[in-house]
Amino acid sequence: MKEVLVKEPLLVAAADEGMDAFIDVFVKALYEAIGGELNAETMAMLNADQVTLLAYVILRDEVMEGGFVQLIHDGYGAFIFKNPFSKMMRLWGLDNLASLVNKAHKSYSHHHEAIEAECTDEEFMALYEQLPEFDDFDDYFVENEEEWTAAVAYYLDENMDKFAKIVKD
Repeated sequence: MKEVLVKEPLLVAAADEGMDAFIDVFVKALYEAIGGELNAETMAMLNADQVTLLAYVILRDEVMEGGFVQLIHDGYGAFIFKNPFSKMMRLWGLDNLASLVNKAHKSYSHHHEAIEAECTDEEFMALYEQLPEFDDFDDYFVENEEEWTAAVAYYLDENMDKFAKIVKD
């Protein structure tokens, strides 16, 4: 496993800013430790909790920007749906998010090929109309994102040693 270091003063300042900044300190440290890119090779350098944190942030950012259709189109569908992400969310205490991911997985399985296909911007935008079943997933995620991000931050705070080594300076 790759050693991930987080400087305590950065962590204290981020904690004062809020949960997003707190999470971001760990995310930046993880990306720094793996050379800035998450792929099969660099994922092997991380433990399950570290990969899950990166997966949550990718899921959150993609869904908040363009929904599950965008997440899948941008190539993250397999990463979220074909890995034990939902199981890890349950272990972290985010049962509702795990349930949402499991429900969305069914739609992903049926439509991922069409969503992942190369397409124009116009064709991509048409996917939202062609696949309205993702709307409910998107809405539920957006409605609960703040609560889930807070729960992720809480888990991270309670289990920092699973994510990084905190150094004084």
